[in-house]
Amino acid sequence: MPLADSALDSHSLRIVQALAEHGSITAAARALGYSQPAVSQQLKRLELRVGLALVERVGRGVRLTEAGRLLARHARTVTGALNAAAGDLAELQGLRAGLVRVAAFPSASATIVPRLLADLGRRHPGLSITYVEAEPPEAVALVRENRVDLAITFSYPGDLVDPHRDSAEGLSVTTLGRDEVLLVVPAGHRFGDAESIDLGDLAGERWIGGCPRCRGHLLELCERRGFVPDISYETDNVAAVFGMVGAGIGVAVLPTLAIDSVGARSGVLIRPTRPGEYRTLHAVTADGAIGVPALGETLRALASLTVSAR
Repeated sequence: MPLADSALDSHSLRIVQALAEHGSITAAARALGYSQPAVSQQLKRLELRVGLALVERVGRGVRLTEAGRLLARHARTVTGALNAAAGDLAELQGLRAGLVRVAAFPSASATIVPRLLADLGRRHPGLSITYVEAEPPEAVALVRENRVDLAITFSYPGDLVDPHRDSAEGLSVTTLGRDEVLLVVPAGHRFGDAESIDLGDLAGERWIGGCPRCRGHLLELCERRGFVPDISYETDNVAAVFGMVGAGIGVAVLPTLAIDSVGARSGVLIRPTRPGEYRTLHAVTADGAIGVPALGETLRALASLTVSAR
């Protein structure tokens, strides 16, 4: 008849291992920090559970029986694995080890993500971080499929397709802050001297559209100002947007992170919209995942970076 799962436990196995290593109940008790009677009683209970004698008397001492020696061999393996697991958990708890898989949208790749990776690398060099670039809907799907642990995403107010309302159901969504949306116009533009520009004043301009989500946001903004924008050009390339605006063939709206993701911006002016517009940045994880030390620390570092960037 097979043993019940409750017949063996790590405490009993450690006693058998100590007996094998030290040769007597007294020495085993001393090594484990227990009293000799406590070890004797535990040993008797274990023998009753397994239905076999584990020790036999030899003079004033004891020695393991065949069953005891067999159990001792397994005890070394089990206790070794338990000690290794305890050590690994301590490494994770102390952030000396751990893996965090991150996904984020393109403009975050050149702004938030490098700072995040550098910050974690300095403070917790034992952590391993992997990164993949993905737009918000795809990044949320990666979290749901357990292919990444953390997705850095964004949404616009009034989004018709918001990954944080539908596809993120059942996941944990943390708001990181706002990313201001700014106007990009050619140098020498008629409103170039204004501190901010009302989109309604640009109704007659040609517009440069971006990614589908950004283009949808532009349409929604302009609809609120009472016009349909003439989107003559479309590109996901932020540097190309600056090139087109600088050449005087159109105007555009871009989030601050997208603007910060490129270098020199000659020939263009950047102005706030009136009223101010923004998109919201989010961190998406599995529900309860913040309890994992490495991921929790990554989220705290990310929140700190996005707050300082605002």
